[in-house]
Amino acid sequence: MKSLITLLLTLSITGLSFSQDELPRMQLKNLDGKNVELEDISKDQLVVISLWATWCVPCKNELDAINEVYDDWIDETNVKLYAISVDDSRTVSRVKPLVNGKAWDFEILLDTNNDLKRELGAATIPVTLIVKDGKILYRHSGYTPGSENELFEEIKKHS
Repeated sequence: MKSLITLLLTLSITGLSFSQDELPRMQLKNLDGKNVELEDISKDQLVVISLWATWCVPCKNELDAINEVYDDWIDETNVKLYAISVDDSRTVSRVKPLVNGKAWDFEILLDTNNDLKRELGAATIPVTLIVKDGKILYRHSGYTPGSENELFEEIKKHS
């Protein structure tokens, strides 16, 4: 029994340490309930993907900070941001009112079962990715004020 627990613990730690370098193929819903193929969003397009939740203050702070400069980012790099909520069935009803209240211009997708979060090995949020043609080019966890400037420098490197 003890060796079984050790094996399971080792496998789970090993599994968490390998983060994907490609965006998984899956379907998410947008706020209108339409299905969006994840592999299509970065086809021939540099995109930023932010995993966030309504209850996550650093996530909302990051998206607020990006929203202030987002139009400039689009003009300069043609990047598109997808804010993917990982709110579960208990809190997903808070997503649309929050997004409307903040007037975020991002495309919002819903990962209510946390399938994408799990596939990406994201133990915490916010997680921010830069993706092009399904390849994850940059990955960052957490947010501190000013991190959006570092993110923009990475976007410019890959645009």
